[in-house]
Order: sequence, then C-alpha cells, then structure tokens
Amino acid sequence: MLNMYWEVVRIRFLMMLAYRVNYYSGIIIYSLNIGVYYFLWMAIYGDNSSLQAMTAVQMATYIAISWMSRAFYFNNIDREIAQEIRDGTVAIQLIRPYQYLFVKAFQGLGEGIFRLLLFSIPGMIIVSFIFPIDLPGISPAWGYFAISLFLGFIVNVQINLMTGLLAFYIMNNQGLIFSKRVVVDLLSGLIIPITFYPEWAQKIIMLLPFQAISYLPTMTLVKGISGSQFLDAVLIQLVWILLLWIPIYLVWRHARKQLIVQGG
Repeated sequence: MLNMYWEVVRIRFLMMLAYRVNYYSGIIIYSLNIGVYYFLWMAIYGDNSSLQAMTAVQMATYIAISWMSRAFYFNNIDREIAQEIRDGTVAIQLIRPYQYLFVKAFQGLGEGIFRLLLFSIPGMIIVSFIFPIDLPGISPAWGYFAISLFLGFIVNVQINLMTGLLAFYIMNNQGLIFSKRVVVDLLSGLIIPITFYPEWAQKIIMLLPFQAISYLPTMTLVKGISGSQFLDAVLIQLVWILLLWIPIYLVWRHARKQLIVQGG
C-alpha cells in the first residue's frame, strides 16, 4: 500500500517537472520577496545591532530561510480538493482502492520535494551571494532543521486538507482558501517573527498551530536550537499534528455520508 502512495509522489514530481519553467521564474519572485523584506527590516533596525534578541544578520538569515522553506511546504491541495468536490470527481475518487486524503497529502509531498530540489536549494544559493546571511556549515543543525521543516509541512498539509474539505459545506470556498493563506503567512512567522508581536498577541499565536509551520523550523536553524529546546519545539509540532487530525477525520467521515456536489 505504501508503495502506491510513493508512486503518487513520483507522478506529482514528474508533473511538476513538466512545468518547471514556472518554478525557475518563481526563484526570481521569491528572491525579490526576500529582498523587499530584507531592506524593510534593515530600515527598521536602523543603527540598532539587535532587536528582540535577533541581530540584523540573524534577521536577514531568518527572512531567507523562512521564504525558501515556504517553497517546500506550500501546496495547492486545498484548491484541488475544493475543485474536485465542486465538479463531482471526488465521488469517483471515493470508490478507488486508496485513501483519498492520503493521496492528496502525498501529492503535496511530491510537489514539496520538487520545490525543495529545484526551487528552495537553488534559490538559497543565489540569495546567499546577494544578502549577508549566516548559514551554518556542516552541522547537526541542518538535521534538526530538516526534521522540524518536515513536521511543519505536515501541519500545513493538514490545514490545507481541512480547508479543502469545507467545500462539502461551503460550495465556493475560494475566499476561505485565500483568507487561510493570508492568516498562515502572517501568524506562522513568515512575514513577522512571532517574538516581534506584542506580548498579548504572542500568547494567542502560541495557542495556534501556525507557529509549527514556519517559525519553529526557521528558528531551529537561525538560533541553532538543539537539545531540550529542540525537543520542546518538535513536541509542539507533534501535538498539533495529532490534534489537527481529529477535525479532519470527523469532517471527512460526516461529509462522505452526505455527499452533495455542485454539478454532480
């Protein structure tokens, strides 16, 4: 059974490879995003050597890592699920000998692996020559980062699955999908590190799953988090992975019994 899902990963990777020109241009777009946020934050820092226990170089590194990490964990499975629900093809998927949600998750993984190899890594090499970022050399920190980033990917996939499945109840949930993406980018620490929010806002954000997507993996590499701190961060991510699966399972179980499809 697992071999079948890995075949899904391979097929999605090859599909992305067919449109790789879009992602080469994406490297330029992400590099421009990094440049915009770099100059913005450097203007905020001004003559200050550090803010909120982050030096200017660490902030530049944070920006580069967080945006290139986004290339890995970002995917469109929420839109795909919503579209399949609207056009009725989800009904065909349900009678096939595999778990629909797992297929979508592994399709996201195939897309993520493509983006990692042909987008994130080349993009990080390019921006490292342009901006003054400080990446660790050969170090266990990269291993910790890889583990945390993969767990962040799972959390993001789960949020996308949940958002897509809501199309069973909200036939046109495109606005919800767009709003979700804005919230994830804002509260995951991609645009503003969580430590830069007011203390009351930090307390609220720490109770939400979004920190597990970008902030925790990025800080693992930027701050060189290891030992008990790393275990605490991973524990937070694992807890959210377990908690998010509950509403996904309940919604999926209920929706399958009351399948109403636009145009189906």
